[in-house]
Amino acid sequence: MTEAPEFNPLLAPSPLPYGVPDYAAIRPEHYLPAFEAAFAEHRAEIEAIATREDEPTFDNTMVALERAGALLERVLLAFYTVSAADATPAIQDVDERLAPLMSAHTDAIQLDARLYARIRALHDRIEELGLEPEERRLVERHFREMTHAGAALDDDTKARLTELNRRLSELTNQFEKNLLADTNDLAVVFDDAAALDGLTPGELSAATQAARDRGLDGGLLVTLTLFSGHPYLAQLTDRAARERIMAASLARGSRGDAHDNGPVLLEIVRLRAQRARLLGYASHAAYVTADQTAGTPEAVRGLLLDLAAPAARNARAEKAALQRLVDETEPEPYELAAHDWAFWTERVRAAEYDLDTTALRPWFEAERVLRDGVFHAATLLYGVTFRERADIPAYHPDARTFEVVNEDGSPLGLYVLDLYTRDSKHGGAWMNSIVKQSRLRGTQPVVVNNLNVPKPAPGEPTLLTLDQVTTLFHEFGHALHGLFATVTYPHFAATAVHRDFVEFPSQVNEMWILWPEVLANYAVHHETGEPLPGDVVERLRATESFNQGFATSEYLAAAWLDQAWHSLSPEEAESVTDVAAFEAAALAEIGLDDPAVPPRYSSTYFAHVFSGGYSAGYYSYIWAEVLDADTVEWFRENGGLARGSGDRFRRRLLGVGGSKDPLEAYRDFRGRDAEIAPLLRRRGLTG
Repeated sequence: MTEAPEFNPLLAPSPLPYGVPDYAAIRPEHYLPAFEAAFAEHRAEIEAIATREDEPTFDNTMVALERAGALLERVLLAFYTVSAADATPAIQDVDERLAPLMSAHTDAIQLDARLYARIRALHDRIEELGLEPEERRLVERHFREMTHAGAALDDDTKARLTELNRRLSELTNQFEKNLLADTNDLAVVFDDAAALDGLTPGELSAATQAARDRGLDGGLLVTLTLFSGHPYLAQLTDRAARERIMAASLARGSRGDAHDNGPVLLEIVRLRAQRARLLGYASHAAYVTADQTAGTPEAVRGLLLDLAAPAARNARAEKAALQRLVDETEPEPYELAAHDWAFWTERVRAAEYDLDTTALRPWFEAERVLRDGVFHAATLLYGVTFRERADIPAYHPDARTFEVVNEDGSPLGLYVLDLYTRDSKHGGAWMNSIVKQSRLRGTQPVVVNNLNVPKPAPGEPTLLTLDQVTTLFHEFGHALHGLFATVTYPHFAATAVHRDFVEFPSQVNEMWILWPEVLANYAVHHETGEPLPGDVVERLRATESFNQGFATSEYLAAAWLDQAWHSLSPEEAESVTDVAAFEAAALAEIGLDDPAVPPRYSSTYFAHVFSGGYSAGYYSYIWAEVLDADTVEWFRENGGLARGSGDRFRRRLLGVGGSKDPLEAYRDFRGRDAEIAPLLRRRGLTG
């Protein structure tokens, strides 16, 4: 008698509300068999569409295509949520084995000549079809995306393209794996708490707990953040401790050991350049921007160059002010270095504005920031409310689930917050979907926010820095985009917009951090209950453009590195063998080569572009900030945190997902194209 196969919870609809995966029942060994079954089902669905002998219609081709792949999407979203947020060795092994399989499957669909011919036939007579706007855009986007992916190429070129994509999927996975391992390896161990003078009791507690979790009883462990540097650099009085942390941060992926990302990224750059040429583009940057709102890499480089000179000028002035303070106050003055910048910036801020942002943490207790800040602003603006659902478990004990309800009482979806850092979590902060909304499939959205806040010891409060408060509001802006997008076709669900538009809604949501009704509701001392003093609030607002020379320069430097790597032709890419030398030349070209202001991400730990979805697209943040700053002015002119304004923003922009051209959606919301002047004023670049 043959033994019955084990039940795989990924292959059946989840019994949990909103279709949340039943992570309690899912084990790592379930994923690959589920993917294999989902790949087979999806291929059969596509085969049925592609081999139809009748004339293509919207229903028998586009609607059928949108119905296809439901199982694959369910398995994929469940897995990629975990592979980013809880990448245990078993999950990493699945991820490594899955990468080439996923690449091959995607290419098999995107490059299918028969499917492409049917979609092209619809596109050729689109004016005759009498389609609704979302239907028309569905035809246009599928045709554009398949063409862009190479569906019109001959078979030999497609075969080469498929091989390039397979290898790139392996390399980007390896880059992320190396980075996670090296970030963990380079976490800085201190034997004496005196070396960490300046940290709060909660932060010392977190460092002690992090050391204990690694079996380093008696020590203190400072784990690294994704970007260059560390928030603690603003507080640590011991210069040697600051230098150790910065040196560890900058060294990631470049030490010549098993986790060295230099060879990995060089091969990625070469293969991306080769792939772009196969697809008819001069460079990977040209290929990427052709299907973004920017249109060309020249437009991107133009914006970055326009901003670089005033940013560098402001950074030089800021550096001079910091150096003066060092010279005036240090018994043995020294030349300001990268690991000193944040520390002395806080001293200048205190001297010029009588403000110490590092002392504000007692007013930013995480639970209060979440419920009385982030959620409160969303309720005032959009009418939605949030209630925790302990009965809906997430993928990790630290992740919490909240049900989101519309003002009329109708359920909207679920929001999952995973706040704390851990060794198995990728660095940085992000939003992703676990379930995407679609009228066609009858699904409602489930979205996740991940941050990397150090977790204090049990019983200690989680007190956030102002930067962490900003990150939470920012990522929640992405979450609102994913929750509010209401579309028929899954192709347009959640944040399925152009990469250089997707950061716009999240950056807009940051405006509510210091909005009076919001700040007064959450910025309350966690021990005394006293509100953040009004004079402190005014000084916070006065410093909004403070240190923007540094902030803008470090960001532009990273965005320029991304463009420099991805603007190379195949021949130029082959000639690059030294990552550090290439970086130095690129930064000198744009005038952002000050060692005291390193790029926000150096190449060997630039996960956004070498293992994430931002290759040749890191410019998106500043590109989207043009829209964001213009929108902030609109809100201020139209009542600020008013329901009418929120409803308009939700209905005309967030709610359309990818079903409308993003710039058309912006014009529909704003009444005109965005203007750059508000951005220049915000960043102090008008002088």
